[in-house]
Amino acid sequence: MLSYCGVQPNSKKRLLQNSFIILFCLSLFGCDALLNANNQSNGVIYCSEGNPTSFNPQLDTSGTTVDASSHQIYDRLLDFDGQNGNVIAGLATSWLISDNGLRYTFQLRKNVEFHQTDYFTPTRNFNVDDVIFSFDRWRLKDSVYHNVSGGAYPYADSLGLGKLIERVERINTYRLEIVLKQPQSSFLANLATDFAVILSKEYAEQLEQNDQKDMIDRQPIGTGPFKFANFRQDSFIRFKKHNQYWGDSIQTEQLIFDITPSSSLRLAKLITGECDAMGLPAHSELEVVRQSKDLILDEKPGLNVGFWAFNTSKPPFDRPEVRRALSLAIDKNALIEAIYFDSAILAKNIVPPTSWAFQTEQKNISYNPSAAQKLLRENGIEPGFTMTIWAMPVERPYNPNAIKMAELMQGYLQAVGVNVEIVSYEWSTFREKLKQGIHDSVLIGWSADNGDPDNFYRPLLSCGAIKSGTNRAFWCSEEYDALIDQALRFTNNEDRQYFYFKANALIAEQLPLVPIAHASKYQAFRKNLVGFEINPYGGVKLAGVTKE
Repeated sequence: MLSYCGVQPNSKKRLLQNSFIILFCLSLFGCDALLNANNQSNGVIYCSEGNPTSFNPQLDTSGTTVDASSHQIYDRLLDFDGQNGNVIAGLATSWLISDNGLRYTFQLRKNVEFHQTDYFTPTRNFNVDDVIFSFDRWRLKDSVYHNVSGGAYPYADSLGLGKLIERVERINTYRLEIVLKQPQSSFLANLATDFAVILSKEYAEQLEQNDQKDMIDRQPIGTGPFKFANFRQDSFIRFKKHNQYWGDSIQTEQLIFDITPSSSLRLAKLITGECDAMGLPAHSELEVVRQSKDLILDEKPGLNVGFWAFNTSKPPFDRPEVRRALSLAIDKNALIEAIYFDSAILAKNIVPPTSWAFQTEQKNISYNPSAAQKLLRENGIEPGFTMTIWAMPVERPYNPNAIKMAELMQGYLQAVGVNVEIVSYEWSTFREKLKQGIHDSVLIGWSADNGDPDNFYRPLLSCGAIKSGTNRAFWCSEEYDALIDQALRFTNNEDRQYFYFKANALIAEQLPLVPIAHASKYQAFRKNLVGFEINPYGGVKLAGVTKE
């Protein structure tokens, strides 16, 4: 019954009919016990699309992990102003940068308390030792916590932050200095992203003494607005209000993530009031939200890109001519119309038009199956050649239905003599297997965590990002790396733009990936929810969100 209720419609009329069927199904089977908690004005329930892989965003770039932890449990030295993207104070109240751009001195906030839970009682407040421990964990291989929970730090590794930092020094209890090996204009922005969270050193030491180091990522302690209570796989995450939170926002007494993979069922729960807000409403369901008198649909331009990446480490995808031929066989305009429902624009670059590194005059790859077929034959790809397209099993703003997109591409490629096998797995398995490099190509994407274009160029295509797992194309170009490295040595956007435009030209020539779309970012929530806004720079923020 529930799988039937989750079927997606092909038209607005069928969508409305399907929504009523979903509601009828829910009325038959009854609402989850979480609905009882939602009847209380002091609790907020957020319908999330999946399980976090851990409760430490240092270890993962997955949106489900980021949403459940980054802004609920933790704080960072710096943060972003959601209106203009400027870096603002967080756990650091002020900072100074040396004239040569190598030394960053931070003054830390005082009287910030860590969470007190059933499994940990802090004896001191946040101080410089916690910052040093948190940074040393991902940057130093000899840190006792570096290899805990797998020892992979994809975001920091993809940006080369560990290699960039020369040392992190304690000046006094509330003052520290970070020394870089070379200037980098995006450094402050990277410290404000979802992944630069501050952990408790005291908690880590307690776990080490008890030989339970891995618990730091499963039973987290932070300084954020909510403290972790419990987690049931495929069901829910419970948080409680951190009464001693240093921020000025008013928190709800309890916060619950209701884990509901189906977008249709998340929408049904939102309509019935079982959830107060939902993540990732399907693009085909947006009109239902707009027409509901009890719901609000919030929309902002997305700092994202959905793309088709080729595994350039595998023949014949290691040849640019083959990648170009396959790209010519795909009608990107038709894909956008079928998948995004007028909520995305055609991508020319890997950065969206809102970025100052966007290149308007960049030529797009036009749909030309005749040219595709000719180029394939010239490169020895005969009719009947078989390849795989891996398709994400989850919805993301940059690609709300990768499996359907793969099916459409399957038809286009068959028309030029290429057979396609579509591969998909459960999300965590899918991402783990991608790191192994056994795919031929993959439909996936990237949502930036800050407005600096380096947040696209380096994680997606740098040589260093192959090992970290964010470079899905396995493409390594010394020329490309030199260009994006040079861009970071300048603070003026026009100077940096020169190098990014050269990088754009190299990507267009080599085609390790094909940019498809930049999609809008949506949040749907009930009208009685106050303070809920889209965070344009990363995961969902629920601090300060309450119910009337």
